[in-house]
Amino acid sequence: MTRTMKTAVQYAIDDIRLEEKPVPEIGTGEMLVKTLACGLCGGETMAWYKTEPKVLGHEPVGEVVEIGTGVTDFSVGDRVFVNHHVGRINSHLSRRGHFTRDPFYKTMKLDPGGVCEYFRVTAQHLAMDTHRLPENISNAAAVTIEPWSCVLSGLKVCNIQPGDTVAVVGAGFMGQGFVHLAPLFGAGKVVALDFSDWRLERAREFGATHTINPKSDDAVEAMRSLNHGRLADTVIVIAPFASAWEQALQLVETGGCLHLGAPLPPDTDWVRDGNAAYFDQITVTSRYSSDHTDTYSYIRLLEAGRIKGDQAISHHFDIKDSAEAFRLLVEAEKSLKIIVYPHGIPSEIEEAA
Repeated sequence: MTRTMKTAVQYAIDDIRLEEKPVPEIGTGEMLVKTLACGLCGGETMAWYKTEPKVLGHEPVGEVVEIGTGVTDFSVGDRVFVNHHVGRINSHLSRRGHFTRDPFYKTMKLDPGGVCEYFRVTAQHLAMDTHRLPENISNAAAVTIEPWSCVLSGLKVCNIQPGDTVAVVGAGFMGQGFVHLAPLFGAGKVVALDFSDWRLERAREFGATHTINPKSDDAVEAMRSLNHGRLADTVIVIAPFASAWEQALQLVETGGCLHLGAPLPPDTDWVRDGNAAYFDQITVTSRYSSDHTDTYSYIRLLEAGRIKGDQAISHHFDIKDSAEAFRLLVEAEKSLKIIVYPHGIPSEIEEAA
């Protein structure tokens, strides 16, 4: 193996460069993983969220190629998923279940990232959130583990009761995840809302019982029409716009839950009527990222065939075409999960295409 490797480095939304970097060296208790595939995340398109040049991607699946002294739970040749951020046990926030909000969580990163030929896995990653993958989970499906574990994490705090009507505002890749996984938490009717008929059609494939395009229909009237005059028990808003949050709030029934599935840009106001906020008894929840308990649960659901991970993949790119892959992600039209392959697109995928 050479000691340099190809990496895709993000300098700006419209500036993705292919660069040679050293293959990371591992230490005691660490592993080196060959990246087989890595998904691209919509979060990487939010300019305010990215503060410095970085290796693109944080949704990798790979093969162990080197293990450090003291590593006993994994072997060379194992196919693994590694969460890019991992928490710790011994902190106030972690002990209260908020692993991802402990500042330690974001200090733990893959070295140097996901869209590169190899990455280093730290001892803390190995201890907290590294998983040997079952054979029936494909590499393509495995790239959904990190993002849709975040979906699963969010659904845990929505307090969905069996038979509840759940609405999802925004049917991009993450919205499709909420549509797809909501029935696993007891949802009855699942309603997807989006301005794109193409995305609404995909939502039907992922389990939406109803769809609404607010561009052509009054969303509140449409919701009441399909739900016996009631609004939704839980509304999940993925679209990162204050107008979408306001639309979502209008769709929540008294006593229901509004889940904020993505952040607004910093310094963006979202104002509620204080009188209504008291009397509507609507619970507002949010959940940042996923922790080790979420990924463990998601992998078991994926292995059991409850989740259509492969079906969520819309595009495949070689690492040399990372800039084009990212452009498609930013465009956010007819695409869902986009995968980049640092060692080339597998022949079976190219043949299928």
